[in-house]
Amino acid sequence: MTIDLTTGSPMRRILSFGIPVLIGNLIQQLYNVVDTAIVGKTLGYNALAAVGSTGAINFLVLGFCIGICGGFAIPVAQQFGAGNHRELRRDMTGGVLLCLFFSVAITAGTLAGCRWILNVMNTPDDIFGRAQVYICTIFAGIPVCFLYNFCAGILRSLGDSRTPVLWLVASSLLNIGLDLLFIVSFHMDVFGAALATVLSQAVAGVGCLVRLCRGFPILRTERADWAWDGRRLARLSLMGLPMGLQYSITGIGSMMVQAAVNDLGTGFVAAVTAGNKISMFLACPFDAMGSTMATFGGQNVGAKKLDRLPKGLKACAFLGLCWAVMALGVIFFLGDGLSMLFLDQNGTELLPLCRQYLRTYSAFYFPLSLVNIVRFLIQGMGFVPLATLAGGFELAARGMMSMLVPTMGFAAVCAASPVAWLMADVFLIPAFFFCQRHLKGNTRSQNRKRMARSFS
Repeated sequence: MTIDLTTGSPMRRILSFGIPVLIGNLIQQLYNVVDTAIVGKTLGYNALAAVGSTGAINFLVLGFCIGICGGFAIPVAQQFGAGNHRELRRDMTGGVLLCLFFSVAITAGTLAGCRWILNVMNTPDDIFGRAQVYICTIFAGIPVCFLYNFCAGILRSLGDSRTPVLWLVASSLLNIGLDLLFIVSFHMDVFGAALATVLSQAVAGVGCLVRLCRGFPILRTERADWAWDGRRLARLSLMGLPMGLQYSITGIGSMMVQAAVNDLGTGFVAAVTAGNKISMFLACPFDAMGSTMATFGGQNVGAKKLDRLPKGLKACAFLGLCWAVMALGVIFFLGDGLSMLFLDQNGTELLPLCRQYLRTYSAFYFPLSLVNIVRFLIQGMGFVPLATLAGGFELAARGMMSMLVPTMGFAAVCAASPVAWLMADVFLIPAFFFCQRHLKGNTRSQNRKRMARSFS
């Protein structure tokens, strides 16, 4: 069930590793689509807007958690590529300790500041109560988010991209069933939707943990592996925190745009919520490409096979272009029908807004694919802080577009993310070639030192 990304055709390896990740992402987004459809169809577009208004906050906080876990997994991928199993185990146990700390701290902080954040974002009064109930329930499940994403990250670092998918499929099906039970049968409103999400992710996290404990002999730890190592924890933090910060920077930009949408009114919030769900589903392959390239970069840098890095980048960029063209066609021909999955009959007047939003986004899907592919490849190569700087460009773009909403209206909302993706690409593409040259220079220097020692 594990795949070695340091050998064979980069295209074939990327597809072999990435397809299970893609299936998992599609299943997860399919659940999100069904979850949102259940809320919109059974509770009305007011409840849909309440859930959607928390999307940026959700991404800000949970994205930070996911990014931290992804950063902790990068050294594991590098040690696996290098064949250094003892250091691999110690990096893993260090990540466990840090996840325990951050999960408690972030849960406490977000629950305490949740109401304040909703006020800052100008959440409309008619959806404020529901929005607060929903997002507080999600934040209470942050430790579960850490459990799944850390275990899944370690599994992918070891080349096992299938196990996280299998458990994600199981948890998504459970999630849909719990949604119907809690919302339709028990009438638990948006609290039921949030509770279903937390419980199902807990199942996926436990399943991945069991696989780690039973399926990989190289992960069987000894007491020495759990020894306190301040330098190791600091190094892991320098990998995890910038990667988490990258998600948070994007989330802050999204919050700025969401605040501007909130000022336009509940109808605009509902339209953006529906558009985001469709767009996120169609963008799943780009997320899978990013996760794949992070592991591809980590394993090949660990194995010192630097010439495979640009080959992998070209192969994955070609796949991104192919999917971007197909997704654009789906939006133009099926966009209205997809939007109506989330809107009841009273929400048909929102279709023009959904159409404008989706068509603007889909026209820039290829730049989005490059953002994910190049950024995560750079992170896998070990240059996490550098990759994080691209988030600053995205934040500036989204902030600029949010300030233009009062004058440009909804068009500025639609253009905010596409402009952000373009600005990030302007930074990331040259940054990749800089990182590659830097690694090659270090490798040549190490080889010269090794030869000098052998002659002496």
